[in-house]
Amino acid sequence: MTAPVRAHWTAVCRYDDLIPERGVAALVDGRAVAVFRTHEGALHALSNLDPFSRASVLSRGIVGDRGGRATVASPVYKQVFELATGVCLDDPSVSVSTYPVRVVNGVVEVCSS
Repeated sequence: MTAPVRAHWTAVCRYDDLIPERGVAALVDGRAVAVFRTHEGALHALSNLDPFSRASVLSRGIVGDRGGRATVASPVYKQVFELATGVCLDDPSVSVSTYPVRVVNGVVEVCSS
């Protein structure tokens, strides 16, 4: 019998420091993660690595909406990724990792496991 894996949460920033419709980059257990706050206040965390350009730039992408789904467009080649799932809406065979995100006492935390 194996022991259950415990979730590891990393504090990223204060919720109030996140500007709606903008992203921030954070290092979470050695992984480059992009954290976004939507206009409605929802939080999303996904890999900061753009799979098309291979650059860590998604946190600098343009946050928007496509068909009612919150998205980010890569600042390099402009592929659009759904924030909730990480799926590329321009090429659904490509996606980026997503991570659980929460707010505890006003601090945004991202889970890496």
